[in-house]
Amino acid sequence: VQLQASGGGLVQAGGSLKLSCAASGGIFSVMGWYRQAPGKQRDLVATMARGGRTNYADSVKGRFTISRDNAKNTVYLQMNSLKPEDTAVYYCYTNPYNGGDYWGKGTQVTVSS
Repeated sequence: VQLQASGGGLVQAGGSLKLSCAASGGIFSVMGWYRQAPGKQRDLVATMARGGRTNYADSVKGRFTISRDNAKNTVYLQMNSLKPEDTAVYYCYTNPYNGGDYWGKGTQVTVSS
């Protein structure tokens, strides 16, 4: 399984970014995003099951939207109304049907105040 993420960058508070992550090498049950800020643990941002059920961290509800294209094995994260506390390395995640947990290399999102 390989995960290739893109779309991170630097944005001002209140701005928007969209992350994308393309997976290969399997059929993917859950796809989503976690993030890790400096000195903190890696936390859930949002996940989406193949059938469409979503799960969001409370801190991003109403601001972030996760979506996926099963035909392309790609998951997206639209991030709006970004805040400085959203600054972190964002990791793409997937849980294939044949088992295991896989992580991408991470993409930096920096929100300036």
